[in-house]
Amino acid sequence: MLSFSIILPVRNGGDYLKQCVQSILNQSYSHFNLLVLENESSDKSLEWLNSLSDDRIFIFPATKSLSIEENWGRILGLEKNEFITLIGHDDILHPDYLQEMVDLINQYPDASLYQTHFNYINSVGNLIRPCKHFPQKLTALELMALILKIEIDINGTGYMMRAAHYDSLHGIPNYPNLLFADFELWVNMSQFSYMATSPKTCFSYRLHQSMTTVSSDQKFQDAFIRLLEYFLKKKKNDNQFKTVLDTHLPDFIVIYVKSISHRILRTPLSKRNKVTVKSWIEKCQNITNELFELDNAPILKNNLSVKISLLIDRSVIFRNLFLLYKKLFSKPLFK
Repeated sequence: MLSFSIILPVRNGGDYLKQCVQSILNQSYSHFNLLVLENESSDKSLEWLNSLSDDRIFIFPATKSLSIEENWGRILGLEKNEFITLIGHDDILHPDYLQEMVDLINQYPDASLYQTHFNYINSVGNLIRPCKHFPQKLTALELMALILKIEIDINGTGYMMRAAHYDSLHGIPNYPNLLFADFELWVNMSQFSYMATSPKTCFSYRLHQSMTTVSSDQKFQDAFIRLLEYFLKKKKNDNQFKTVLDTHLPDFIVIYVKSISHRILRTPLSKRNKVTVKSWIEKCQNITNELFELDNAPILKNNLSVKISLLIDRSVIFRNLFLLYKKLFSKPLFK
């Protein structure tokens, strides 16, 4: 009989934590445990967890305040069942999630990564939209291509894997605030065999209006550079990824460099830690040159939006006008 560990890192989960835990305990398939990595919550989350009378719950309080990377890093040291899944404290498993995983594993016993479709919900639990469609089977190369084309939705909740595989990869990669860490983890996990996805919708992933401002600009920039370095390593060490990266990575880089450039423009100069749009683009340009083995890759230099971002950031007047525009309007000034 298949056994599962659902792993829940949390800090100040509030009412979302209660909804999440209840959704886990309400699973129709009962052979699982819930491993909670509690991280010095100040909202009485630990007290509430300790009040639950359920022998499937195991709580691991941190002995000191940890970063999100350090708390999720504790997963490696846990005693886990054969299969594990990770969940954010504000996400919700539907009652048939584990049973669907059992059926999926039985259908594809040689797969190394399992997933179901899911819904995006807002802060009060209302449906925003269903996730983009996942093919039933994906190799690591196919998964990488879909990620780079942004044709599937990737996040950290809902994926099921073997604990032994997770441990052999040394756990979730150490990205700042874990931004983009799931991209790398799921591609590496699917390289053991392939990824299998159920067409059923079996969990809900919560989006908040403030999600894009939770992480600092610096951490977002550092995480993206870490992701580019991962792509560079993949390209150098694994020839099978070269074609996929050469084909789809340029557009992916432009999309994120533009997005992060706009984040920089939205930040007053005094709060940027000396980062400018120019310094940011130059940093990305250097890695892009190495990725595509060019002295001056035109991927970023020839993009109109990047050029406009550079122009705005060079001028005090343009910067202030841009900040004023962003206060008055939510739509992008340029794409």
